[in-house]
Amino acid sequence: MISVDEAKKIIQQEVNTLDPVLQNLSQSAGMLLAADVFAIMDIPAFNQSSMDGYAFSFNGWQANNKLQIEGEIPAGSNETISYSPEKVVRIFTGAAVPDGTDTVVMQEKVIVENGMLIIEDEKLKQGGNVRLKGSEIKTGELALAAGTILSPAAIGFLAGIGITQVQVYPKPTVSIIVTGKELQQPGQPLQHGQVYESNSATLTAALEQLHIGHVKIFWADDDLAILKQVLQDALTESDVVLLTGGVSVGDYDFVLEASNLCGITQLFHKIKQRPGKPLYFGKKERQLVFGLPGNPSSVLTCFYEYVIPALQQLSCVATGLKTLQVPLAKAIEKPAGLTHFLKGFYDGEKAMPLNAQESYRLSSFARANCLIKIDEDIICCSEGENVEIHLLS
Repeated sequence: MISVDEAKKIIQQEVNTLDPVLQNLSQSAGMLLAADVFAIMDIPAFNQSSMDGYAFSFNGWQANNKLQIEGEIPAGSNETISYSPEKVVRIFTGAAVPDGTDTVVMQEKVIVENGMLIIEDEKLKQGGNVRLKGSEIKTGELALAAGTILSPAAIGFLAGIGITQVQVYPKPTVSIIVTGKELQQPGQPLQHGQVYESNSATLTAALEQLHIGHVKIFWADDDLAILKQVLQDALTESDVVLLTGGVSVGDYDFVLEASNLCGITQLFHKIKQRPGKPLYFGKKERQLVFGLPGNPSSVLTCFYEYVIPALQQLSCVATGLKTLQVPLAKAIEKPAGLTHFLKGFYDGEKAMPLNAQESYRLSSFARANCLIKIDEDIICCSEGENVEIHLLS
């Protein structure tokens, strides 16, 4: 067995970032820009009203006091009319401010008498309530730099300046292989000796949180020939393969042998940790293979601690869960020799280890918002002692 730190170092060294691709902007949420994006036009593309009101020449208003109302310009109108200084035009939010006018007064600050407009806004200045052409961004200016994460706001900004495609580091494609004769699908009658399969649902949901939606699920019986074929099929479809179960050394555990037969190079198997000791990691060219234990809590712990950093590194983003040093709300004791990842709840001040820590139990994980890491050589931590936690949000 190797240590937790050694395993994470191996993963970091072996994972290569995926090649950038040209992606539709609408499908790029959470991805990292691989190239600078520049504005292709001035935005706004014209002087634009920011209010429902009236557009006029500020100097013309000062000279004439009252202005004659003529016409209206709704948002989206492409009519091009020039107005003389003594005229004012009804205008709506988002509409193009016409030639001959330079200021907009909001409709609440005016009086209309016999087709004439009287402005009652002492604070109004020339250019007021007008978004100038190119005030958001000008043609050729840098919109977003390479290395920017495409958040909802970033995507909205690029869409608003007319960008439809971006060069990004893609999210990896993932296959999940579920093994085990004892597994039954939720919703089906449970026979004696069977358990409901939950790992595929757990992993799919966790992947969706990482904006990884290209996930394919395979099922494999506890049979070497079947598992080998399923693994080969998964490798043709995905950058990353996650197997659940069959990773130990029992009579019906075939992940190691099937991986060897598929030409996967084993990089480690078994880590000095609990839960998830029999974790497997291998590689075939640039494809990654994780053999996760079958117990639900072990699967999720290993996913958070080892798979997430690998997936993020493939997409060229910051790796791993956020780490904090916080005091314990309750003392912990454990045997030496294994690093423990305990399901915990962090209330913003202290971390509380939860009950039901066994690897087959997800009930406590469903309430947890952190993992409490207790290193292998530590056997006890006192209440109030600082420990490392990994936030799961």
